[in-house]
Amino acid sequence: MTALVTGATGFLGPRLLRLLDRPVVLTRNPDRARSRIGHLAGRIIAWDPLQGPPGATAFDGVDTVFHLAGESVAEGRWSAAQKQRIRDSRVVGTRHLVQGIAQMSSRPATLVSASAVGYYGNRGEEELTESATPGHDFLAEVCVAWEQEALAARSLGVRVATARTGIVLGSGGGALERMLLPFRLGAGGPLGNGRQWMPWIHVADLARLYIHAATAGIDGPLNAVSPEPLRNLEFTRALGKQLHRPAFMPAPYIGLRVLFGEFARVLFDSQRVIPRVAIESGFVYQYPDIAVALKAILAPAA
Repeated sequence: MTALVTGATGFLGPRLLRLLDRPVVLTRNPDRARSRIGHLAGRIIAWDPLQGPPGATAFDGVDTVFHLAGESVAEGRWSAAQKQRIRDSRVVGTRHLVQGIAQMSSRPATLVSASAVGYYGNRGEEELTESATPGHDFLAEVCVAWEQEALAARSLGVRVATARTGIVLGSGGGALERMLLPFRLGAGGPLGNGRQWMPWIHVADLARLYIHAATAGIDGPLNAVSPEPLRNLEFTRALGKQLHRPAFMPAPYIGLRVLFGEFARVLFDSQRVIPRVAIESGFVYQYPDIAVALKAILAPAA
């Protein structure tokens, strides 16, 4: 596999690069990329996703594109400007990437493009496989538009998989990094009553699942989550147990709304996401169980 990766300096990027043979990396900041992941990359090429398509030479010899780039949804409050950045970084950026592919006479065979379980919105107890309909809130509408831009590459003869990713757990960053301090201080607890379903995946499994999507012929949506969904309360108890800390102080919605604004509602959404495509295509998870995953991530530092 000769691959090209966008968003390679993010939380998932370096893990994916380690599974590839010195791929091409497209990045807005080549100097930062060289210092962080230069030893894992082949060519590093400057590209601003909002300014236009990559140069045609970026795709020379590339047969697989992994598109991870996108503005974080969890940084700061959701002002109108921030929501526009979140949308544009995904929708416009993906559109420009596909335009770059269209310039090539010899095109990549496969595009694996990031998406998110936000596609489904808040769905309570409903089991959500890849065939479930989208939600209607801001993140759902962004995900629908994001996937549509990726799927436009099908008209160019490119197979497209869209990885609807849950909460990514791993060491050194991501969602778990933000949770650790209150738990270690003994102030951790569930969000509200903790009954909401919380789709999650270990970052190592997510990187392997991207490779699987490319090599197993997956076409269309792929729920990139653990096969063992759990409620927020169950996750909270597992994290408290691993850290040997109490985990009984619930975080009320109103307090988080003051801190995070509109984004707080996302933290309370319930999404019982089932990775049917991954399971039926033979993907084997290394960390399907939350206790095993947290032990692997936290045991050395606990």
